[in-house]
Amino acid sequence: MRKFDTKIQYLKYKVLREVARYGFEDNLDAAYYEIPKLIVKEKPTMRCCIYKERAIVEERIKLAMGGDKKNPNVIEVIEIACDECPVSGHVVTESCRGCLAHRCEDVCRRGAITFDEQQKAHIDKSKCVECGQCAKVCPYSAIINQKRPCEKACKIKAISMSSEEHRAAHIDNEKCISCGACVYQCPFGAIVDKSFILDAVNLIKGSHENQDYKVYAVVAPSVSSQFSYAKLGQVITGIQRLGFYHVIEAALGADMVAYKEAAELAEKGFLTSSCCPAFVSYIKKNFPTMVDKISHNLSPAAEIGRYIKETTPGAKVVFIGPCTAKKMEFKEGEPASRYIDCTLTFEELQALFDSRNIDLTTLEEGVLDNASYYGRIFARSGGLSDAVVEALKEQNNEDFKLNAIACDGIEACKAALLRASKNVLPNNFIEGMACTGGCIGGAGCLTHGEKNKADVDKYGKQAMEKTILDAISVTDVGPEAE
Repeated sequence: MRKFDTKIQYLKYKVLREVARYGFEDNLDAAYYEIPKLIVKEKPTMRCCIYKERAIVEERIKLAMGGDKKNPNVIEVIEIACDECPVSGHVVTESCRGCLAHRCEDVCRRGAITFDEQQKAHIDKSKCVECGQCAKVCPYSAIINQKRPCEKACKIKAISMSSEEHRAAHIDNEKCISCGACVYQCPFGAIVDKSFILDAVNLIKGSHENQDYKVYAVVAPSVSSQFSYAKLGQVITGIQRLGFYHVIEAALGADMVAYKEAAELAEKGFLTSSCCPAFVSYIKKNFPTMVDKISHNLSPAAEIGRYIKETTPGAKVVFIGPCTAKKMEFKEGEPASRYIDCTLTFEELQALFDSRNIDLTTLEEGVLDNASYYGRIFARSGGLSDAVVEALKEQNNEDFKLNAIACDGIEACKAALLRASKNVLPNNFIEGMACTGGCIGGAGCLTHGEKNKADVDKYGKQAMEKTILDAISVTDVGPEAE
């Protein structure tokens, strides 16, 4: 069964797999020299020649080893791989019929529309302000707004052309929220998330089979929609075969967060969620007046990481999920960076499996059952809101009337935050998810087709713990621990 959507994603995986393999074998000094030749054979398959392909692979190796340390962002552009797509903006296509009405000219207030001898329209870019009025009135839809795939994917306008002379994509770190939407959408694979896969390899090796310290894997609930070629239990066993001491659901951290967040919401009367790091970053960069409304709770991964470290001295925690923004959260964010030692995506987990020649389909099924239904449904948009409703109920706080708005994607988040900042939002809780569909639509997924949210609910219903209090009773959050 095919594991990846595109050749670009497969190339990324192959580089990650080989870097991990060389890391496990303590042979990284040879990686830059040998891996490009292993991946790019005698004939080019994607670029003009094998030399350019190998040069790009070398850049990918750098990113697989952590990328440019001077660049604080976890998303980087491989300039040599960028196709320098045409500049974005409105253009007249061949569909222009040279009609006599000239509605495009009449509606343009900047005088940017002219006509040639055949009455075909042309747009003067020195005058055009990209208002799009000409496109709206064209009876043939001959004027289109042509956007670079990366710019189209980035809903916060953090990507632009680097310069007139050098037209490679450029990421504005002051705007970027590290959601990774551009990573998958670039058809040339020129935008890539840094990998910390070697950090995970070193943590596993350095534990000396978990004798010096224990290495825990915290797995996001969206794992249920990944690795479709194997059973979930086999994936859990595979993670343990990599050298992890134990596998814990981040969904248990979600249960803990839901319980705390419900109490905080009832106390303060209005909150925005803190679970999605890209959403939190978006608020901080674009709605500074709303920062004090962000829940003071940790994200689910950080919450369970905190619990592990407090109950198991010296433990190391590796979070595995679909999110590139998590890399930024645990790389620089406080206090999250104290509780998570490394972050991997599902793409990188697959690379780790294959670097150790682990065939998931041949393994026995392990058990992953640490959370409740409500913690597991955090993986989809609306799941957090449902969990908060349940937590209020379990806290006997049903007098507080939750009026939540679940924002599915960063554009929906922007709309809700705009209204909230002007005090015209009727809701008292904003659940923000930067990725469409929620975490199941994250940039680090193995596949990127539309995910069925019902599958998340089905996975949630398989949980042994039926209430949030049942799940968190073993932690320091629930009343039984007091």
